[in-house]
Amino acid sequence: MEGTIFSLIPAILMLVLVLVTRKVILSLGIGIIVGAFMLTQMDIGSGIGLIWSIFASIFVSDGALNMGSIYLLAFLFLLGIMTAFMTASGGSLAFGKWAVERIRTRRGAQLVPSLLGIVIFIDDYFNALAVGQVAKPVTDRYKVSRAKLAYYIDSTSAPITVISPISSWGAYIIGTIGSILAANEITNYQAFEAFVLMIPANLYVFAALLLVFMTIYFRLDIGPMRTHEKRALETGELNDPEKGDVPGDLNDEFKEHENGKITHLIWPIVSLIVGTVATMVITGIRNSEGTADILSIFANTNVNISLFTGGLIAVFIALVLYIGQPQPKSNVIRVLAEGLKAMLPAIYILIFAWMIGDIISQLQTGEYLAQQFSQADINIAYLPFIIFLLSGFMALSTGTSWGTFGIMLPIAGEIAAVTDPTLILPALSAVLAGSVFGDHCSPISDTTILSSTGAGANHIDHVLTQLPYAIICAVAASVGYIILGLSGQVWIPLLITLVIVAVVALIIHKINPATTSTSK
Repeated sequence: MEGTIFSLIPAILMLVLVLVTRKVILSLGIGIIVGAFMLTQMDIGSGIGLIWSIFASIFVSDGALNMGSIYLLAFLFLLGIMTAFMTASGGSLAFGKWAVERIRTRRGAQLVPSLLGIVIFIDDYFNALAVGQVAKPVTDRYKVSRAKLAYYIDSTSAPITVISPISSWGAYIIGTIGSILAANEITNYQAFEAFVLMIPANLYVFAALLLVFMTIYFRLDIGPMRTHEKRALETGELNDPEKGDVPGDLNDEFKEHENGKITHLIWPIVSLIVGTVATMVITGIRNSEGTADILSIFANTNVNISLFTGGLIAVFIALVLYIGQPQPKSNVIRVLAEGLKAMLPAIYILIFAWMIGDIISQLQTGEYLAQQFSQADINIAYLPFIIFLLSGFMALSTGTSWGTFGIMLPIAGEIAAVTDPTLILPALSAVLAGSVFGDHCSPISDTTILSSTGAGANHIDHVLTQLPYAIICAVAASVGYIILGLSGQVWIPLLITLVIVAVVALIIHKINPATTSTSK
């Protein structure tokens, strides 16, 4: 069944179950079981053995510890501990009070995560988790639902990272582009120049960023988001109380210290940022061959160990600050345990997402979709549009932007080079745009999971509330890519894409009045 149409079954089944049941662990689990049995020809014993081996490979691979995944999981636990100490020390409460005095509107509170999401462009994981820690005290004060916060985080993290050359994504993409240009003997431009020229053709990214700020200004609560925002404003419940525990939710297990200061929140976060970025630079230099420049550093950096190191430093700082506070305060062990427990929902979802991603990879779902595309007889003018849709569906099904990049960038580059070399950069841009779109819609995407974790939102609520916004941007980008392919222009399709998003947003604003009619 590998590499055939049947390879789509686990991905489609999982997506349908998520939408119907809204239970992500159950849906992922069924997808894993079905996919494993397909790979083992329905042999129960072999299927169970395969599931166990896939689970074990998350921690041990080729006889050695799989440090990449271990570091990331450990970082999530460290993030939970850091958040617990910042909360118990009263740092989050103090920062919230300070922010309320300076950020006087609900609109201003929502600008905090959106602007931070653009400023912190080095890595999407780091962006998703760090922005949430800073923004939550502010958005919570103004009763912004956690689903809305997760949308702001997710819709700025991947979009800004994928167009930033000085980022983990940018470095990886530039390296891939270089090999594609060399393989197709294209010498008009170097890899870095090609990446920069591709930026305006990444239509979905700019549509998503525009819609974020129009959502803030016009208070657009589309689809399920309206329910979450209305509940938050009327009851103060930032998450659906019927959904149970959410990642990072401490459930008021301890009382915040009354003498907390802003420094109890600021210093751990500053140490997290400095420690992570410094380690990224150090590991990038060590892993670079010859003289290291800024691009080689970010191309060769070890993001996961950098996050772990930054998290370790941040926890130490948060712990020292907490211990230094006067009595009364909660027991240190209790605070630590609550921080660990708060991250368990995110850990479970991430592990299951990795497992079904492995299953889908073994079924060669991505390769099947790419093969069907390569064999299709299509009008070359529609190449960017079709590549955008296919990359989006592939990222949605597999839950990985990087995996989609790896499969689709070479294919798109080769097809464009053979048929119409002038479309090679728009075609590659369409891969990047479609991958981010699919990532935004996928419940098994790492970035989506970590965005809901950083915001402290129920994961499925985040996926479902972000979906209408992502679809609006994807429709606008699709029109743009059709015009791009037909006209050969880049800036006009970008302008048309943004105009469509703006018009749709204004129409929604007019026919669907904002939930927050009295609070700006």
